Amino acid sequence: MKLYEKKHKETGKDYAYRVLKDNIMSIELKPGDLLSESDLSQKLNISRTPIREVLMRLKSEHLIEVKPQSGTYISLMDWNLIEEAVFMRYTLEKEVLREACINFPENLLIELEKNIFAQSLIINQEDNDIEFHKLDKEFHKLLFLGTNKVHIWDSITSLSTHYNRMRLLSEMNSNKQQIVEQHKVYLEMIKNKSLEDLDKVIECHIKSPVKDWDLMIEEREDLKSYIKNKK
Repeated sequence: MKLYEKKHKETGKDYAYRVLKDNIMSIELKPGDLLSESDLSQKLNISRTPIREVLMRLKSEHLIEVKPQSGTYISLMDWNLIEEAVFMRYTLEKEVLREACINFPENLLIELEKNIFAQSLIINQEDNDIEFHKLDKEFHKLLFLGTNKVHIWDSITSLSTHYNRMRLLSEMNSNKQQIVEQHKVYLEMIKNKSLEDLDKVIECHIKSPVKDWDLMIEEREDLKSYIKNKK
């Protein structure tokens, strides 16, 4: 498990949550791994009570599961939940991008440009996967924010933890430049108020990667053991 420095004024509980979630999302803590409260308490240097609270929060996000008389485990990536998240993202983001192309605040358009610039700066840096993934999510959140639908984005995020684990895993093994270029297409559509090829653009960015995930899983035996409910 990778440990980070505490942020300024970050509580022990918030620190534990950030470290554990980042390690789960990046597969540093692997699906199916057993977690020990006492071990986590020792490694993170905080008491077991906040550790227990953090584990309950992660359980509510479908990232861990508690098996009676067995223990607490990192959840396997549920392909059914991944497919539901893809459907939800595709359906909702298509309409959000449509609205963004009609009307989008200038200040948030600048934030989108800054975000893409930040993505471009870090794509070739080592150990940038978590940071790139956060910028990726922030880019899409800005789209929902600019169309007054940020609470919908929050709901999508809470229901997409398995999808985001898979997406992060694929980003770690793929060309991030392609993702940046797709974000640039979004940006140009919004700046030019162009709805041309909207369906194709959304399909390429959200649905098409699933085919690459299928190939990646077929090629790597270790990944097959991380996933359940895949037909």
